[in-house]
Amino acid sequence: MTRRRAGHEGEKLRFTFDGRAYEGRRGDTLAAALLANGVRRIGTSVTLGRPRGVYGAWTEEPNAVVQIERPFPEPMVQATTIMLYEGLAASSLAGRGRLSPDPDPARYDATHAHCDVLVVGAGPAGLTAALAAARTGARVILADDRPVAGGSLPDTAETVDGRPGAQWALETADRLQALPDVRVLSRTSVVGYYDHNYLVAVERRGEDAVTRERVWRIRAGRVVLATGAHERPIAFSGNDLPGVMLASAARAYANRYGVRAGRRAVVFTAGDSAYDAARDLAEAGVEIVEIADAREGRLVTGVLGGSGDQGVRAVLIGSREVEADLLLVSGGWNPVVHLFSQAGGELKYDKGLGAFVPGGAAPAGQAVEVAGSARGVLTLAGCLADGEAAGSGSPRAPLADVRAEHVWLVPSDDYTGHFVDLQRDVTVADLRRATDAGLRSVEHVKRYTTAGTAHDQGKTSGTLTGAVVAHLLGVGVADLGTTTFRAPYVPVSFATLAGRDRGALHDPVRVTAMHDWHVSHGALFENVGQWKRPWYYPAQGEDMESAVLRECRAVRRAAGAMDASTLGKIDVQGPDAGELLDRLYTNMMSTLKVGAIRYGVMCRADGMVFDDGTVIRLAPDRFLVTTTTGNAAAVLDWMEEWLQTEWPGLRVHCTSVTEQWATVALAGPGSRDVLAGLAPDLAVDTESFPFMTWRDTEVAGLPARVCRISFSGELAYEINVGWWYGAELWKAVLGTGAVTPYGTETMHVLRAEKGYPIIGQDTDGTVTPADLGMDWVVSKKKADFIGKRSHSRAGITRPGRRQMVGLLPEDPDVLVPEGTQLVAFDRLPEPPVPMLGHVTSSYRSAALGRTFALALVSGGRERIGERLYAPVGDHLIPVTVTHHVLYDPEGARRDG
Repeated sequence: MTRRRAGHEGEKLRFTFDGRAYEGRRGDTLAAALLANGVRRIGTSVTLGRPRGVYGAWTEEPNAVVQIERPFPEPMVQATTIMLYEGLAASSLAGRGRLSPDPDPARYDATHAHCDVLVVGAGPAGLTAALAAARTGARVILADDRPVAGGSLPDTAETVDGRPGAQWALETADRLQALPDVRVLSRTSVVGYYDHNYLVAVERRGEDAVTRERVWRIRAGRVVLATGAHERPIAFSGNDLPGVMLASAARAYANRYGVRAGRRAVVFTAGDSAYDAARDLAEAGVEIVEIADAREGRLVTGVLGGSGDQGVRAVLIGSREVEADLLLVSGGWNPVVHLFSQAGGELKYDKGLGAFVPGGAAPAGQAVEVAGSARGVLTLAGCLADGEAAGSGSPRAPLADVRAEHVWLVPSDDYTGHFVDLQRDVTVADLRRATDAGLRSVEHVKRYTTAGTAHDQGKTSGTLTGAVVAHLLGVGVADLGTTTFRAPYVPVSFATLAGRDRGALHDPVRVTAMHDWHVSHGALFENVGQWKRPWYYPAQGEDMESAVLRECRAVRRAAGAMDASTLGKIDVQGPDAGELLDRLYTNMMSTLKVGAIRYGVMCRADGMVFDDGTVIRLAPDRFLVTTTTGNAAAVLDWMEEWLQTEWPGLRVHCTSVTEQWATVALAGPGSRDVLAGLAPDLAVDTESFPFMTWRDTEVAGLPARVCRISFSGELAYEINVGWWYGAELWKAVLGTGAVTPYGTETMHVLRAEKGYPIIGQDTDGTVTPADLGMDWVVSKKKADFIGKRSHSRAGITRPGRRQMVGLLPEDPDVLVPEGTQLVAFDRLPEPPVPMLGHVTSSYRSAALGRTFALALVSGGRERIGERLYAPVGDHLIPVTVTHHVLYDPEGARRDG
């Protein structure tokens, strides 16, 4: 069992790991407490299933990723960053975590802050920079991801001004905290650096705080990045086993936590800093068996694992076996340049460090400086001086070029055990396969192998991967370059990003004026956008299929009513309103007479269908546009974008009036008689009230606008009243006793029988009006409209485009699942199998007495009458291609 050094006996805390009880000390991380209890194996690697232990001491940790079980499940968390607390329960992972099915009881928050100077990192450079900036009278924010200030100082035995470095850091942080215009944020990771000195940070406030985590959105006049450096590993055989650890990490566990990571240690180094680590560990009681310095040609060629946890039991130096349970590795240091790169800064390769450092001036539009180890200054005195200069804005000396050789990997005949990314199980052999496949870009190699894509985002593997790839390609590391550094710098949970915007606060639930009636009459609901729409109304003992068939029969044979209030409605007013709509829609709208209605389609600039709906002309300079429910906001945004950016000269105003109107769709052959009884002053015969016109009248004593529009193919009306009268109108319609309420599922069946598409269900962003069999809606007379030129492109008019068709399964009781692919073979050949299209809508029809589907099929209209096949599970379902209008193709039922 690994013992704790004297002087580190703080308050005892009880915790469990993998169901076993342990004790730790306040101030420990979970990793430190596990090491103190002799736990070497923390998890299992994601791909190869190899045992993994603690490798680092903070956010650079690639191995020790655990699942927190209590107080609330949280997956994939680095054990090196979890501060121990009473009752913590965690478990090891085999590479992947799991989410809790229960809602998180904790609160997550967000706030905004402004400052003159933001200093990121509270190490020696950051503390001195914050002090220097504060002396100028600037408003300063100092953000650091550690719970205790000092950066690496508590990990070492170094002193500042004759005092232990850790003590100096605490006293300096207290001085800063006491200043009126300085805010010190501990346990706060700056995760993103964006344009105009806008940065995002995440503060972890502790498990006993009301708010578990808080997002800080900071706008800074000037930024000082004192983010430090990460120690770099070396690739050699077996370098992933428990007991292999960065030298700086073992030093941190000894000095910061009083924990000996092992009893007998071998040090494998390519630089001087590992000697300091060896000295501190020796003073802590760890036996330093041997130091293998790669600069002297002494290389660690492998690691021998023991039984049980399979951790290190011996180290091979050359061919010589050295007994040890701890191997400390130091291949050099990588400045933490992630935020600088996110800000748009360029990096340059420093041959002396064997690493990339900030290069040149600050990025355009960003007032940023980099100080200390993040700039490549790796001595304590240099960091203090560099931070002082950065905080005060004084010039700083250029970095020294220390020319040295760097060791990236130990040569071998077999590289399958030389790991470069421990979390992703990526080896030198994997990198060689990538380069042998012809990949020459480090970005491509990253994606081919997944190196650098894990939770640590390449903090230990990034530069090593690039250097090994450069070696394999025979190019310079500087010439190969780096992968792109992207936010977030450390993993951020979705709960943190959501903050209080969860549930109804994130996505408000919208209900219609008739919602209470729907609830009280047993409707089941579906979410359409933010709306709760009645899905169907099951009677006693009915399942969904039976209820929908009953509702469909009622509409086709008598009369049905649907709550259509959620349809998007946009009021378009102004002298140029007709001109705007002509430009937006594929067909003419300016010629529409007052009192008339026209169906229209909007396309994007690429000619693909964007939305459809009706346009109602209310006055010479006023129209009411309807949209699909889910696209209402997008269509209004589309209109405003064109008005404000392309056509600012048009005199038009667009206003959403969706929630001004409550709408009841009354459909079926009996709908005329029902409306006549409710609106005695309205002439409802076909000659007086023709299709696609509207009338203002009173319905059930309520002022209403009635439109003769049908989305079912039946005689139908849409009755619009003020929102406050919606429930009263609905009850009046249903109160006639001649009307059956129906929901959105029935609406879908009715419209699909008529071949009416739903934008976003029967379209996928690659469909033109012609593909839907709607050439007639595209004007041949208009000089221009959005998407017009695209409709003449060769790709749009080529044969074989996917077109909407109907499908009739050979077995009329078989329902083909939506999304099913379609093929021409009655027996699937070897992959790849050519796919002809897919099913977009599929229903059981009461009117047809069978199942049917709509589909997008390559050259669909030319295939009418052909047999195709739908692979479902292990079966091929034969289907016959037919016209997409399957019910009343002549449209005889529209006028009753």
